[in-house]
Amino acid sequence: MDFYAVLDQVIELLRRRGRVTYGALKLQFGLDNEQLEVLKDTIIAAQRLARDEEGRILIWIGDAQAGTSQVAQATQPPATQDPPSPQTAPPPDAERRQLTVMFCDLVDSTKLSSQLDPEEYRDVVRAYQQVCSEVITRFDGHIAQLLGDGLLVYFGYPHAHEDDAHRAVRTGLSILDAMVDLRTRLKQGNGIQLAVRVGIHTGLVVVGAMGGGTRQEQLALGETPNVAARIQGLATPNTLVVSSATYRLIQGYFECQDLGTQTLRGVAEPVAVYRVLQESGARGRLDVAVTRGLTPLVGRESEVTLLQERWAQANSGQGQVVLLTGDAGIGKSRLVQMLKEHIAHEPHVCWECRSSSYFENTALFPLADLFQRLWQFQTEDTPDTKL
Repeated sequence: MDFYAVLDQVIELLRRRGRVTYGALKLQFGLDNEQLEVLKDTIIAAQRLARDEEGRILIWIGDAQAGTSQVAQATQPPATQDPPSPQTAPPPDAERRQLTVMFCDLVDSTKLSSQLDPEEYRDVVRAYQQVCSEVITRFDGHIAQLLGDGLLVYFGYPHAHEDDAHRAVRTGLSILDAMVDLRTRLKQGNGIQLAVRVGIHTGLVVVGAMGGGTRQEQLALGETPNVAARIQGLATPNTLVVSSATYRLIQGYFECQDLGTQTLRGVAEPVAVYRVLQESGARGRLDVAVTRGLTPLVGRESEVTLLQERWAQANSGQGQVVLLTGDAGIGKSRLVQMLKEHIAHEPHVCWECRSSSYFENTALFPLADLFQRLWQFQTEDTPDTKL
């Protein structure tokens, strides 16, 4: 059963019963911890149909929200009166969110500031912040604070995505890649060697306005930002380290090195941490699921037969093009995977291009990404080398 089919069944079950334990959901639908976390994030943060209680129970709030909306419509003043402006309704003081928090910090910034004139140091920090900001914006992260030579970044606020942990890790890796070019430019200019450390953690927070007067910021409070900051301190220069909570959400999509369990200052329980090395090459949930074993494909015999017939015709020299289209979640990717398995032991060349919301402003990204993978371009390769 695909994810969205499970999601619909969980929502219906939650609507009927009102309160369901996470253990019951895992037992009923055969969910592992990663799948349960994605399901919780979708229902709580993305669709706002339920809330969490003590990290053990999911409580339905969808009907309450709909009821509030209906009451508001029933009590609306007559048309002869001016209705109240929606902008006048005060926003909530704070809200609970599951956030993935990223800390990015320059290494030995104090030493660097002592080696440079203050104006030169300012230019270096601004260049570093600009490079990081461009990457963060691409993955729809939110820069909560610019802390001089450090950045505090939220994924999941103000806009939640079902893959916020993935976005955070891709941002961290892209920042490390972007720093290679920046280091090259700065080293050529004045011999400066920049290095950064990146730490990421995922957990519950309360987000709201902090400060007073004209100085207010939307900040996340709770243990999560503190843990992310401590994990960043564990990273060696030019590396990205994540907590076990984040690792569970990205497992299979990235190659990681287990760094063991670490004791963090100010954190009661030791935390397992991982260094993220690179993307694994998995392009979606199905690619990750393949490594764990897929359930049999049911009810798609005619589509499977058609694909196999088209492959046989292509093999005999009759060029074929197949357009496979349909609503999200009906199993299009699963059909393609089935065809790949069917021809795995036959001579063939398979090229895969995929679009990505992360690169919607990059012209011809699917082809550029394909060529980069085929020819194994490296970050440090010059344009002449690639040509």
